Amino acid sequence: MIRKLANGGYRLYSRKVNPRTGRRRNLGTFRTRAGAEKHERAVQFFKRHG
Repeated sequence: MIRKLANGGYRLYSRKVNPRTGRRRNLGTFRTRAGAEKHERAVQFFKRHG
């Protein structure tokens, strides 16, 4: 999931909550939403093909 940050950037978070911390895992921070969406597709690919 992608969230907009206060500084105007975007951060990609895991969909599941990390049981150890109770928060979502940060999967990268990006200047543009398009960059975050591109990385999200890459993450989904490696989940299945890694």
